[in-house]
Amino acid sequence: MTRPAPPAVTLAAIRTHLRDHGSAEHAAGVQWFFKEEVRSWGWYTEPLRRYGRVLHAHMAGNQARMLAVATALFRSPVLEEKTLAVFLAQRSLGRFDEPEFTRLEAWLDRVASWADHDALAMFLLGPLLVTRPARVRRVRVWARSRDRWHRRAAAVALIHGVRRGLFYAEADHIVTRLRRDNDDMVQKGLGWLLREWCKHDRAAALPVVMRIRRETSRLVLRTACETLPPADRARVLAR
Repeated sequence: MTRPAPPAVTLAAIRTHLRDHGSAEHAAGVQWFFKEEVRSWGWYTEPLRRYGRVLHAHMAGNQARMLAVATALFRSPVLEEKTLAVFLAQRSLGRFDEPEFTRLEAWLDRVASWADHDALAMFLLGPLLVTRPARVRRVRVWARSRDRWHRRAAAVALIHGVRRGLFYAEADHIVTRLRRDNDDMVQKGLGWLLREWCKHDRAAALPVVMRIRRETSRLVLRTACETLPPADRARVLAR
């Protein structure tokens, strides 16, 4: 039986494939979406997702090897490598436990932009919080971080849960904690959480929005109100 290639060899092959099959024209336009400087090979999402499925099928029998490759990819400054890392890990979420959650949580230290942050928080960390709700205590730790991406993750990772009627107390705590945060990335994440909470359970979420309306930014409030009926939106935004 042929032995699998070492992770370093697999990683080099992946990076060569990404570089050789991207679009220079698309790569040039990617920066328009970001304030941060972003490196890109110019891949569109669906072809990258299909490539991730092929790679995962080759590595699915060795979860440790797959996660080692994914972790190395997420450490890269290149957008597609980070996104591909999330695609790989996402396909194994059902087999992950505490060691894997801890490893994925550490990926927050390597976030470079809102795109790789939101892929990590929404598609990996959020579902793993729902799988084992005791893990949700970690969001309070993230909310105290000096790093903007940890604080944004404290809000965004809860969305998967509040859509399922979970984590209301934690969402209330995070909203209260971050209501005066001056970072626009954190504000957008907080507004996103509130918008989804209002969409799922307006009766529970709207009092929280009303409580913070005079203490938080207009950006948070405008985002939170996007799905509210006009009368409720007017109440929230009234000066």
